[in-house]
This record gives sequence, C-alpha cells and structure tokens, in this order.
Amino acid sequence: MRILCVGEALIDMICTDVGATLMESVHFSKKTGGAPMNVAAAIASLGGEVDVMAQVGADPFGQLLIREMSDFGVNTRYMLKDTSAFTTFAFVSLLANGERDFVFNRGADANLKLSQADGFSIQDYGLVHFGSATAFLDGHLRDTYYEILTSCIQAGCFISFDPNYRSLLFRDAIPEFIQHSWHFFKNCHFFKVSDEEALLLTGAVELEDAVRIFQENTEASFCITLGSSGTLLSHLRHQVVVPSIPIQAVDTTGAGDAFVGAMLYSLANNDLKDLEKISFESWSSMV
Repeated sequence: MRILCVGEALIDMICTDVGATLMESVHFSKKTGGAPMNVAAAIASLGGEVDVMAQVGADPFGQLLIREMSDFGVNTRYMLKDTSAFTTFAFVSLLANGERDFVFNRGADANLKLSQADGFSIQDYGLVHFGSATAFLDGHLRDTYYEILTSCIQAGCFISFDPNYRSLLFRDAIPEFIQHSWHFFKNCHFFKVSDEEALLLTGAVELEDAVRIFQENTEASFCITLGSSGTLLSHLRHQVVVPSIPIQAVDTTGAGDAFVGAMLYSLANNDLKDLEKISFESWSSMV
C-alpha cells in the first residue's frame, strides 16, 4: 500500500555553541527536517512505499531536502519548488537555563497549493498522514490540508494525524490550534499525541480523563506516548500501556515521528478497507 505524507519541509539550524543565545551564536549545524518528512523517511527506511507532498524554495536548501528524502527512498515527485519564497528555516539554541532561544523564518512551506501538484490523485494512496506542525498556521498549506482531508474522506482512504504541537510556534494561537486539531481527530482513523499534547488538546488535568475525552469524542484508534513509561494504545475503547524498550536516550528529537512512521508501515501491511478485522492484539503488536 502506497502512503502519502503531507506537510512542511524545512531546515533546522541548530546552534552548537553551548548556552549561547541566537544573537551571540556563531556555529550552527544544518539539519533537514519537518515532521511529515521524518515520518516518510522512517517508512521508507523500513521498506515501505511512500510519497511526500511539501513545498521548498528553489534554492540550495530546497535541493538538499529533496535529495535527502530521495536518498531515503521516498518518492519526491510532489516536493514542489517555490520560485517566490525561500525554504523555511528554524533557528534553535539551547540556553544554559534549559530554555530555548527560537526564531522561525517561514517561507515556501506555507505556499503549498494542491492545484500545483500536477497529476496528483488521492486514488493512488491507501493511507494518508497529516503531521501538522506548521500546517495550522496561516497560509495555503492549511487550505491544502483541508482539501486533501476532504478528498481522503470521499475516497475512503485511511487517515492518520499527528498534531505535533510546538509551543514556540503557537504562543498566541493555541485555541485555533486546538480547534483545527479536533477537526482532524474527528475525521481520522488513527492519531498519535504525547502525554503533554493529550492534556493540552482535551483540557484535562489527568491523563485518564484525556483518554476518556478522546474515546468519547472520536472513533479513531490512538496512541499516547509516555516516554520511558511506554505508549498507551486505545482501540474501540479498549486500552493498554505497551512498555518502552529500555534504552539510554541521547536525543529524543524526532522520536515521535519515527514511532508514527513505524506504526504506519505496520498498518499498511493490513487490510485497511476492513478495519474491524484488525484485532486489538494486532494493534498492540504494532506499538
């Protein structure tokens, strides 16, 4: 089954000067990123068939993003080049007090229009993943998200969603982020959130209450990642916490995206047209 991941592609500029603010910083490490790109890379690395839809600038950084996704084995035919905007950048520095100094320079990813993706057909895909991050900010990308979601519903595609909340992006727009996220929760078949996101998006104080709110207001199966404590899986109101594999964590950046990629790769090996045939035990084994 061919999978489509749609959303932002960007460059993360990570400050390597310990404790320095962005104004003081001199040295940066350039990393290709974007949550849906990370998910697609994970799927391709496992041997899955996956395309990405995103927009980058017609510049060296956009070329780098396309090349790296291709090197992973991802089909990049719908990674579009914007001649009017530069590739999106995020500059991040970890300060001595543990806080982050962050500047987001949004560019080409915001301008993605479905009409520019020549030859695109939702019929080519059995599973579509939306990894929001920047998609719920203002821009054509948000309209494209909703257009593709509508097409998925009409075509009967399996829909996956990860809200990917970033506090530094949505400081003044949390209510709008929550509203958009719930629209996707109510229309998807599977979603993944972290424990912090679960509380934010439901307004709950305790995780048990957040689980109940999701179960009562969506028909989706979902996972709530709990870090070293495991992953909570809910399917048809049955739930279990699957233990994490013990490791020495070095850097958790992108861990959630890798988790989603592995889940989607496993799901794509099932008959997603008849979800009732996928047992709770099968879902548990995929987590």
